[in-house]
Amino acid sequence: MKIAGVRSTEQSGIIGVKRPFDTYLILYKLKTERKRKENGGMMKAFLILEDGHVFTGTSIGSTREVISEIVFNTSMTGYLEVLTDPSYAGQAVVMTYPLIGNYGITPDMESERPWPDGYIVRELSRMPSNFRCEGTIQDFLEKNDIPGVAGIDTRALTKILREKGTMNGMITTNENYNLDEIIPKLKAYTTGNVVDKVTCTEKKVLKGQGKRVALMDFGAKNNIAKSLNERGCEVTIYPAHTTAEEILGDNPDGIMLSNGPGDPKECVDIIKEIKKLYDSNVPIFAICLGHQLMALATGADTHKMKYGHRGGNHPVKDLATGRVYISSQNHGYVVDTDKLDPNVAEPAFINVNDGTNEGLKYVNKNIFTVQFHPEACPGPQDSAYLFDRFINMMGGNQ
Repeated sequence: MKIAGVRSTEQSGIIGVKRPFDTYLILYKLKTERKRKENGGMMKAFLILEDGHVFTGTSIGSTREVISEIVFNTSMTGYLEVLTDPSYAGQAVVMTYPLIGNYGITPDMESERPWPDGYIVRELSRMPSNFRCEGTIQDFLEKNDIPGVAGIDTRALTKILREKGTMNGMITTNENYNLDEIIPKLKAYTTGNVVDKVTCTEKKVLKGQGKRVALMDFGAKNNIAKSLNERGCEVTIYPAHTTAEEILGDNPDGIMLSNGPGDPKECVDIIKEIKKLYDSNVPIFAICLGHQLMALATGADTHKMKYGHRGGNHPVKDLATGRVYISSQNHGYVVDTDKLDPNVAEPAFINVNDGTNEGLKYVNKNIFTVQFHPEACPGPQDSAYLFDRFINMMGGNQ
């Protein structure tokens, strides 16, 4: 019997002898298929939180066991853009909207692959309907080895995360789980430095006839480069650990610091290079993680939020005009304005809901940064004008 994903004996390099890994994988897949058949095609899955809560649902995607940070996203549309956002690396995402997958997999992806460690939904549509549909969420998750849980009360789960704060959890199909063994592992889990996991490995160029922009890829969503390229910019995408000397040596008209996953304080070496970029006179625009890294590079501080902002309906206020924009957001850390040096930077945007910082304007520098996502995808495009502001900072497309 041929099983997808298992190498042949010839591929293993030892004729007539299967590698132990291959043997294990065959047995694992046979056991998985048997369990699915015994449960009428459905297998039980469990989400175990570090506070001891256990949610029982059905397994979707891969059946492997995973420990991750559990976060929730309140977007009503754009589940595919959420799945392919590199900022979710090291996290398992709970979608609060009750039905996910009704239009299947389409070309609306923000990177070449999904990044969350796990996916948690109330109901998964197994029969999508859309003229652009190229497959189902189930197949997409399974192909990319991402486990998930469906059929749980995501509202109750979200309420727990809001009241107690973001916490770690495990997704497993093992019905004989032992809480006494699992909970210490959950409490010990950290996302670590996930920027290295999501950044590109080599420099890439999107050709354009306008200003030349250096985009630092800390986990950049596709629509950042696309938003600049559509405005005529030639965009050069650099790996996260590219030195400031190399970037400035290419003589860009402007520098873009992208979004990305994890704790900004983990990016020690990157912060040192950003300080060098700050010391140059090149215009800089930063989004999300890039915003936090610039703040840390210039002496400010950041802290982890109770449960973060993740969704497409977050109001932010422009302090210069008083105008409020609805924004797309995905962050669990925020810049401390209490420790901000007014001679270095001043708040430019705040979150209307909780008053946290959403942007900075740097004093006597051609630099501004925002915590939210003007490139959207998914979410409202109210703040897309910020890309035009950046181009004007570079002298405009003349």
